[in-house]
Amino acid sequence: MSNLVWLLASLALAIAPHLAHLPLWVGPLCLALGGWRLAVARGKAKLPNKGFLFGLTAAITAGILGNFHTLLGRDAGVALLVAMIALKLMEMKSPRDTMVLVFLSYFLVITGFLYSQSIPMALYLFVVVLVTTTTIIGYHDVNGGLGVRLRLRLAGSLLLQAVPLMLVLFVLFPRVPPLWGLPRDAHAGMTGLSDSMSPGTISQLIRSEATAFRVRFDGPPPPPNKRYWRGPVLWDYDGRSWSTRTPLGGAVAQIEPLGEALRYSLTLEPHDQRWLFALDLPVTLPPGSRAGGDMQILAQSPVQRRLRYSLVSHTDYRFGVALAASERQRALRLPADTNPRTLELARRWRSTHENPRAIVDAALDLFRNQDFTYTLSPPLLGQQAVDDFLFGTRRGFCEHYAGAFVFLMRAAGMPARVVTGYQGGEMNPLGDYLIVRQSDAHAWAEVWLPGQGWVRIDPTAAVSPDRVESGIAAALPEAELPLALTQLDIAWLQRMRMSWDLVNNNWNQWVLGYGQERQRGFLSSFHASLASWQGMIVTLGAGVAALLGAIALWMLWHVPRRGSDPVQAAYHTFCARLARRGITRSPHEGPADFALRAAHMRPDLAVQIDRITQLYIRLRYGRPPVAAGELRKAVRRFRP
Repeated sequence: MSNLVWLLASLALAIAPHLAHLPLWVGPLCLALGGWRLAVARGKAKLPNKGFLFGLTAAITAGILGNFHTLLGRDAGVALLVAMIALKLMEMKSPRDTMVLVFLSYFLVITGFLYSQSIPMALYLFVVVLVTTTTIIGYHDVNGGLGVRLRLRLAGSLLLQAVPLMLVLFVLFPRVPPLWGLPRDAHAGMTGLSDSMSPGTISQLIRSEATAFRVRFDGPPPPPNKRYWRGPVLWDYDGRSWSTRTPLGGAVAQIEPLGEALRYSLTLEPHDQRWLFALDLPVTLPPGSRAGGDMQILAQSPVQRRLRYSLVSHTDYRFGVALAASERQRALRLPADTNPRTLELARRWRSTHENPRAIVDAALDLFRNQDFTYTLSPPLLGQQAVDDFLFGTRRGFCEHYAGAFVFLMRAAGMPARVVTGYQGGEMNPLGDYLIVRQSDAHAWAEVWLPGQGWVRIDPTAAVSPDRVESGIAAALPEAELPLALTQLDIAWLQRMRMSWDLVNNNWNQWVLGYGQERQRGFLSSFHASLASWQGMIVTLGAGVAALLGAIALWMLWHVPRRGSDPVQAAYHTFCARLARRGITRSPHEGPADFALRAAHMRPDLAVQIDRITQLYIRLRYGRPPVAAGELRKAVRRFRP
């Protein structure tokens, strides 16, 4: 009964992390079937017949199929596995069935990493493995001689013994491209910038405290107002949303650096999109990536794993001085019959100001001097969104200001486009790197000016300079700050926060990010030959052989010698004393058989012989209700 409770507990612990993404009915189903199995063990219920099990299996399969519209993929596959494990409890009759369930529990532990690979999840799943291993030990302890504490200690000892072998395999096993891939839905739920921007999209992302990427500079980082991290470039406007239907082709833009080069390494969290981020403006590209004339950097495939790359950027630059006719036409295009008041304002500026820079300044003065408010909760806009914003609500977030500004510029005959990415970041002094979070998401504008090329203009800075200088938390009213942006004024809490991020960063870099490139770099620091897969395999084989050899020698060294076991030593003394009286134990003779023969030969010692033998058998093979000292005392008193 107790073993069944341990089995159910290990299965429950393995299933628990999945409850948040399983259909609502799967959890109660597992609970009901587990309770049914307990009732069967207590004799209060019977196992269901095969007809009932077939019907329930079909209903569960249909339910999962109806919920996910497939039986394949991460979510559907895990749901099906959990339900089938619960059903297996209803036909568990033999030790083989029990072991199948235990090993399915181990497999279910692995699926937990499909959803989270964080340190807390790894620690939790280690506890699940410990409990499951304890369950196996309990089922193999047929005599019940091991208590719960001893079982847990033995399970922990077995797991600790596996750690050296795990480390050798982790460090030396070649990181080759897998022969399989994760299902598409394994990357669902990743947060990040979208390929389109409409009112409210970035303000929703601001509420997330998730890390977008981390950056380590070779030297001092740029000041906060220079930390613009370039991402998707949006050219097309449909009256509601900005997007890029087709990325801009052509060669990489000609960049003229005007300031000092900044070298840095960027570790990008997976976001399931192709674009990469770089400090505005990069003069190098990550390996395997490409960029068009708008310097939007695209990877070959969506970023579905943590990616680390090195770049060189200049925060002062000139690029795109020569504007192609097709780019000019695209950067001036506006939907017909939209926002008439904004069009009229832009035409008036164009007729008043001959210098394009003066039109830019007029738009910035509008935001700076009129009653515009930077807010995370702006009111909804109507069909004429830009008109409603500029002449009505005048309350918006960065996407409102960037979109309205680009519309104004295009209406005034000036090529312009929206750029989205991140702005700012927080330095972690403990690790000397910059943390850029989703809450740093931002949108700004680029305007093409004759002789200068594409020039970055951030209209949000005209409304709220604190957004660029001090970050998003300093720019918003305290009442609007979401929990993710709340500043920690207590020094030790802030230090704990940064320490935890440093631990997470090292975990990401050296555990989750220990891929092919990092493995080769790490091993080549010891010897160049280790960086090849041949060297890895040879070293792996030698390391495993040496480790197993060391374990074997340790086990041989700790084999109990004659006399080292007090129970065995006392029994040998007992046998030796009988041998001196002519009653010698044969090598094939068990303790019980020998006791019967000795008692038959010496009836006067039968009581003592039987007592000593029973003590020995109980200590050696069964439950140890008495201490070994009682056996030694009985042998000392035995004088045949």
